[in-house]
Amino acid sequence: MRYEGVLTKMRTELLETVQYYLVWDHDFINMNQLLDKKLSINFLRFECLNCGLQKKIFRQGYCYDCFNSIPQAGNWVISPELSKAHLDEEDRDLEFEKRSQLQPHVVYLANSSDVKVGVTRKTQIPTRWIDQGAHEAIEIVEVPNRYLAGITEVALKDHVSDKTNWRKMLTNEVLDLNLQEEREKLKEFIPAEAKDFYLANSKELEIKFPVLQFPKKIKTLNLAKNPFYEGVLKGIKAQYLIFEDGTVFNVRGHEGFVVEMNIF
Repeated sequence: MRYEGVLTKMRTELLETVQYYLVWDHDFINMNQLLDKKLSINFLRFECLNCGLQKKIFRQGYCYDCFNSIPQAGNWVISPELSKAHLDEEDRDLEFEKRSQLQPHVVYLANSSDVKVGVTRKTQIPTRWIDQGAHEAIEIVEVPNRYLAGITEVALKDHVSDKTNWRKMLTNEVLDLNLQEEREKLKEFIPAEAKDFYLANSKELEIKFPVLQFPKKIKTLNLAKNPFYEGVLKGIKAQYLIFEDGTVFNVRGHEGFVVEMNIF
C-alpha cells in the first residue's frame, strides 16, 4: 500500500498497549498493525504546517518566518514561566495566548529513562506522557494557568531533571520507581503560589508501548540528509518508529516533511 502526505506527530490512544495513528489528509494508518512489516519512507518536499508553502522547515513543522511570528511558537510554549496572559500582556496574539495559557495546567513527574519534571495542559494528559515515552508518570500539582505551572517547574528542576535521555528511553535502559515517593520528596520545593494545588492523592499511571524488539545501538534517520529509508518496523515508543536494524525515526521531529510511504 502507498500513502503520501505531510507528516505530523502521531495521534495516540491509551489502551492496554498504546495505539498509534499516522494521520494523512484523507486517510490514516494504525501503525501498530505495521509491526513486523517492511515499510519505506521517501522524502519528497517540505510543507510548512502554518502557511502551507514549500519552504524549508525551521522548527516544530514551521518555516523560519512562521516560527518567528505565529503565537503557537512563542517563547512561552517552551518556557511556560514566560507566560504573561494572566497579566493581560501580549506576546504575539493575546487572544490566542489567553485561550492557551489561562486553562488548567499540570506539573508532573514522568519516568522515560530517569525521572523528569514537566508541564502540560490538563487536556494533554496522558498524551504528553506517551509522546515522551514515559512508562510511568504522576501529577504533582494542577494549577489554573500556564505561568504558575512554569514557575513550579523552574523551582523543581533544581532538584530533578527536566530532560529525557531519549537514547536510554529507546534502548529500554529504564528503572521502575515509586513516583509517589519521588513526588513527596519534591513537595517542600513547590513555590508558595502553587502549594495549595498539590495533588496528594494522584496515582501513578503505567504505560505500555508496542515494541517487539528494542535496539542495542541506535542509528537516527534524518530525512533532510538521507531522503530514503526502508526497513522492518519493530516498535513504536514516544514519537519514534524503531526498526529492526537499530534505525529510529522521530516522526514529530519531521513535521512538515512531505513523504511517500510504502507498506510491503
